[in-house]
Amino acid sequence: MRMINAIKKGLKPFSDFRECAANAVVSILLRVLDSDIYLLAVKRVESSKDPWSGHFSLPGGKRESKDRDLLETVVRETMEEIGVDLRESIFLGVVEPERSQLNPNIIVLPFVFLLEKEPTVNLNRCELERYVWVPISALLNNERTIEVGSNKHPAFIVGDIVIWGLTYRILKKVLQGVEETLSGDKSRI
Repeated sequence: MRMINAIKKGLKPFSDFRECAANAVVSILLRVLDSDIYLLAVKRVESSKDPWSGHFSLPGGKRESKDRDLLETVVRETMEEIGVDLRESIFLGVVEPERSQLNPNIIVLPFVFLLEKEPTVNLNRCELERYVWVPISALLNNERTIEVGSNKHPAFIVGDIVIWGLTYRILKKVLQGVEETLSGDKSRI
C-alpha cells in the first residue's frame, strides 16, 4: 500500500476546491493489480473539432450548468465517457487544478479514485477510440521527451501509449509523491 499512501499524501480534499475557478474535470481511476497500481487512460477519437484529437488522456469534461458542483461533473462525465459509476469507488482526493496551455480558458480539477475491482468499461465511441490500463511503474520508468511540431515536450511513453501535454502535467503531479516516497524503489505498492 506504499504507492497508494504516497499518492494520497499528495492529494487534497475536495472541500479545498469546491469554489475554485476550475470549469472542467478529469477522473484518474486507479486499481491495484499484482504488485502495481494501474491507471486508466483513454484515447480520443480523431476529430477536427477536438484540439486533443487522437491523444491519450483521462476521462472528463466541462462543467454543465445542471451540475451542483465539480464532483457531480466528474461523476457525470466519467459515466458518459466510459460507463463507470464513480459512486462505486473510493474517492482519494483532488490534485491542484491545471490550466490548459492549448486553451487557457479551461482550468481542470483532477479527481483521483481507487477502484476495488476492474470495472466494465463501455466507451462512448463518439468521443473515445480505446482505453488501456497503464502500470504506474511503467510511467515512472518511461519519462521521455517528444517533438510536436518544432517544440519538445516531456511525455510518458509506454509502448504505443504517449501521454503528454495537459494529461502529462496532471499525472506528473500525482506521481510526484510516489517518486519522493519510494526514492528509487518503484517495485513495491
